[in-house]
Formats: sequence, C-alpha cells, structure tokens
Amino acid sequence: MRLIHIVLSLFLAYLALTGNLSLPNLVMGALVAFGISLLLPRIELPAFSLARVPEFLWATLRYIFVVTWDVIRGAYSTALIVLDPKMPINPGIIAIPSGTKTELGTALSAHAITLSPGEMVVAIDQDGVMYTHCLNVGDSVRFVTEAQEMRKNLLSKMFE
Repeated sequence: MRLIHIVLSLFLAYLALTGNLSLPNLVMGALVAFGISLLLPRIELPAFSLARVPEFLWATLRYIFVVTWDVIRGAYSTALIVLDPKMPINPGIIAIPSGTKTELGTALSAHAITLSPGEMVVAIDQDGVMYTHCLNVGDSVRFVTEAQEMRKNLLSKMFE
C-alpha cells in the first residue's frame, strides 16, 4: 500500500513537471516513478486518518508562514551585517536539538534553518542535534531556539 502511494505521488509530480499527457510520456512517468520508489529508503509513515487532514493542513500553512518569516528576518539581519562593516559579528557554531521523533522532522527542521540567511546546519548527530553555524551567535541562540521550538510543535502536528 505504501509503495502505491509513493509511486502515485511521484507519477503525479512527474506529470505536473512535464505537462505532457502523451502515452509515451505516461509510460515513462510510471517507469520513472516506480524506479525511484524502489530506490527510496523504507520510512515508517503515520497511519492516514481523514480526521487529521484539517490539523495537518493548518499546521502546514503555519509552518510555511513561520519559515517564510524566519527567512525575511534572517535576510534583514544579514543585510545589516553586510551593509555596516563596523557592526560587530560573533560567528560560531551552536547545537540545536531537533526535538522531533522522525528523521523527516529533523530533515525539515534542518532545511528551514539552512534556508534562513546567516545560518547553516553543518552537521546532525545520531541524537538529532543540529550543529548550526551562525553569523552572530549571541542573537542566534535566542532566535533559533524560539524558532526551533515553534517548528518542532508544527512538525509534530504534521507528522506524528
């Protein structure tokens, strides 16, 4: 059942990207989707529940808004640092626990942090702790900790 969902999702994504509904393209899309699904690692996904769909959609919309806001705030902060060379910076690496129960949650969290200008996840250990390089460690510790807590709550509503 899981394989069918993955193949169907990949097939639909392929069709959306190509925009070509000819028979050869449909066959190629099905073959590509099936081939990719065989290469993907086996990840345990939560059981689908129609009752969870509204909560999932609401959490997803909020997550997108939070990540967008983090990117805007990070871009502003980074622009201030770049445009004012006298502004003191304190670069360094901080450890941020992902706090999520799944690898997908940790990966999405790391992706959101790396999207934010001025911050980049450089390593993730076995316990899900993300080592993040920041342009200004003093400001980032508080900001990243608050943002990670919000992301963790939204990701748990989405994937657990």
